[in-house]
Amino acid sequence: MTTAHIPQRGTLYGIGLGPGDPELMTLKAARLIQGATVIAHFRKKGRAGHARTIAKDVLPVNALELAFEYPVTTEVAFDDESYVSDIRTFYEQCAAQIRSHLDGGQDVALLCEGDPFFYGSFLHMYDRIKGAYSTVVVPGITGMSGCWTAAGTPITYGDDVLTVLPGTLPAAELQQKLRSSEAAVIMKVGSNLEKIRTAVADAGRMAEAIYVERGSMPGQKVMPLSELATNAAPYFSIVLIPGGLGRRIR
Repeated sequence: MTTAHIPQRGTLYGIGLGPGDPELMTLKAARLIQGATVIAHFRKKGRAGHARTIAKDVLPVNALELAFEYPVTTEVAFDDESYVSDIRTFYEQCAAQIRSHLDGGQDVALLCEGDPFFYGSFLHMYDRIKGAYSTVVVPGITGMSGCWTAAGTPITYGDDVLTVLPGTLPAAELQQKLRSSEAAVIMKVGSNLEKIRTAVADAGRMAEAIYVERGSMPGQKVMPLSELATNAAPYFSIVLIPGGLGRRIR
């Protein structure tokens, strides 16, 4: 009696690519991408995708690509029921595609801008897959690290507390957290820019605040937040409030 061969399940690799400059990708990330047979990445509909753009020079020619296109791309609060429903369904569908390849014995390399465990879509794949499949995560330089380096701005000194805030928080909560933090990074700026600007000013931190757009990428822009004229910012933008007050040599 012949026993059917059951292929060994594949491994999901979450590969951090760094903040945007391809030269900031780690050697390990490049090696794993070059050896992959299935490459997955997230993108806006009709776009190449930021993660794929970073990794394009090391992508294997014959790899199968899974391009997951977001159904919604505007950052909104997580208590918005329609957003939560749409994005949850989308992530379930993406995870199902990945599992189908893993079940067939293929490894899947999921490309992640920045670090896979820091505000990334990979988190939603990891949570859905890690219990039943092998997973390997390759860390990457975070976007915020790329931004404060682009600004030439040390972010913490001594025992400063660094607070990372999503710009989707209510204005009053942003203001309160900014008042109580020595140093802060505000992510998810986009259409929340005016709310963030008001919260920074009301917290008395405008003189220190730095706006960074597309840090470490082509088109990089760095300026005091107070000098930014626009009312909205692109997805790849961050507001920095450095720590070290009373310690920095000015």
